[in-house]
Amino acid sequence: MTMNKKNNTFLSRSGWVVVMSLFLGFATVEAQITEKPQYGTFLIENVDIYPVTSDVIQGGVVVVKDGLIEYVGSNVKPDLTGDIIRIDGSGHRLYPGFIDSETQLGLNEIGAVAVTIDAAEVGSVNPEMIAQTAINPGSVSIPVTRVDGVTNVVAAPVSGLVSGTGSLIDLYGYTPEAMSIDQRAGIYINWPSSGKRGWWDSRSEKEIEKDYNEAIDQINELFDDARAYHTMWQAIESDELDAQPDVNAKMDAMRYLFTQDARLVVRVNREKDILAALEWATQQDDLSFVFSGVSEGWRVADKLADADIPVIATALVTPSRPSDHYARPYQNAGLMANAGVHVSLSTFNTENVRNLPFHAGYAATYGMGVEEALKAVTINPAEIWGVDDKLGSIDVGKHANLILVDGDPFETTSIIKDVFIRGYRIPMVSRHTQLNEEFLDRDATN
Repeated sequence: MTMNKKNNTFLSRSGWVVVMSLFLGFATVEAQITEKPQYGTFLIENVDIYPVTSDVIQGGVVVVKDGLIEYVGSNVKPDLTGDIIRIDGSGHRLYPGFIDSETQLGLNEIGAVAVTIDAAEVGSVNPEMIAQTAINPGSVSIPVTRVDGVTNVVAAPVSGLVSGTGSLIDLYGYTPEAMSIDQRAGIYINWPSSGKRGWWDSRSEKEIEKDYNEAIDQINELFDDARAYHTMWQAIESDELDAQPDVNAKMDAMRYLFTQDARLVVRVNREKDILAALEWATQQDDLSFVFSGVSEGWRVADKLADADIPVIATALVTPSRPSDHYARPYQNAGLMANAGVHVSLSTFNTENVRNLPFHAGYAATYGMGVEEALKAVTINPAEIWGVDDKLGSIDVGKHANLILVDGDPFETTSIIKDVFIRGYRIPMVSRHTQLNEEFLDRDATN
């Protein structure tokens, strides 16, 4: 009897998982039913072009061909042959697609359903976990995001001391591989906090100090081991050492920090912790750093600038201290940028990555200025991630990731008319637009 009861319970739970999986699958498919993207040669004319890296071109022309930007110039028609798709940009502006440098987009779907969450791994040190392998191209949140002008994101894991490896992706593609720009953009670590984690943290000062010192020791040991492992394999690969040791997946992943153009992304927020992370970073002269979060970066902006460490920041959070002025979070990115820090703006979100343009709008209003805020969601992140030869501006030869807007994209009243990703003209359809159309003109009797 007990055995049957257990089996029945197991079956009922298994059945529930299956039903939920099927439901989510159908929901995702239904949400993604759109017309196919257009692909071909596009002539966007009579449009005000905002290249970001050069002056605005009034009433200009952009040609998109084979997924790339082929021509950018004044309103002089280039010689084109074959089938041309013409787009009249009169009264509109053309910008490069926006880039969010830290999200869980494609990794999280429904917070209350564990099987749809792939942003966290078991264990404390997981550099070998690559976000791209867990990306869901059919995520409902992706079309919602891209129709608001965000064409690229870094999907990043979140848990543990070393969370894993973040991946830079396009927001269009049928497979994670098709979406990939750089599957190993950076390894993320969560810098230990030297203070209480929140009101719920009941640890004593001694316990906090002990935990902090142990975490720092763990970080130092990890990087010492990684360097030793890298040195050993360098000797093996150059035939200086005749050995064939077992491959360590974690250490192999760490090698990318020493051998490839990968970055160590340090999540750190408080002033004291930022200073400690800066001191540690200056001792690691063989690594490339990015600091993420930096909610109190404005307090140490000069030091961040002197260290030449770029940052990923947001503009829509609450003050980190009760004594701070309410506007400090809005001013943070601008204060760092004005001090000479290379700033990329982010939402640090999943379903609300779509609000990235409004984060930039707040930053622009509170001291950053429109020009710098535009750079912070285009060319700055492209430079930080080492893909400014592909993304971040409207220049010949770059990927055709573009947005056509009827006004300032940082204004909530502006409407994005067209989005291009790798030269595909993306249907301006998402779960939100479908629901809007469904309920805006519903049967009055229902």
